[in-house]
Amino acid sequence: MLDFTAIDFETANHSAASACSVGLAKVRNGKIVDRAGWLIRPPEGHDAFFEWNTRIHGIRATDVATVPRWIEQLPDLLEYLEDDALTAHNAGFDMGVIRAACEASRAAVPSYDYLCSLQVARRTYTLDSYRLPLAASAAGFDDFPHHDALADAEACAWIIIDAAKRHGASSIAELGAIAGARVAHLGPAAVAA
Repeated sequence: MLDFTAIDFETANHSAASACSVGLAKVRNGKIVDRAGWLIRPPEGHDAFFEWNTRIHGIRATDVATVPRWIEQLPDLLEYLEDDALTAHNAGFDMGVIRAACEASRAAVPSYDYLCSLQVARRTYTLDSYRLPLAASAAGFDDFPHHDALADAEACAWIIIDAAKRHGASSIAELGAIAGARVAHLGPAAVAA
């Protein structure tokens, strides 16, 4: 069964730890069954909002001033993710956000398998560009507010669902194998003995 959660983060600045918004789209048996998204106050020391980032996603420091910090919201995020495989468009960025925000908050980095929808799109569609709006359009998901974390997560989910149908895959692992896209792992860094 094609079960996973697509995830997308927006950041306040150039620090991967500066998560200021998350979007989530939960997929069960190849269909989006739930969506969630919320604002996040980035960890202390990573909470400055740069004009460049705000121009991209529209989120300002005042928008997150009264919401809980990453460390306070982490349990809710993990509860939503359950033990799902994750997908993200340019997944290295989003997994880097989880790792960096946890490390900046002195929290354990959670363990998840993940598949990059950008890699899958490159092996599924023939496009001039594989940016999220174009890849999502190829999957039949058009006209969404790009850089809105929830909309971006849903777009990523559509790409994976469509690619799985096109490749005849019934799981994230099978899709990765057929499409030649590596299922990677996020987890605590290995400690040298």
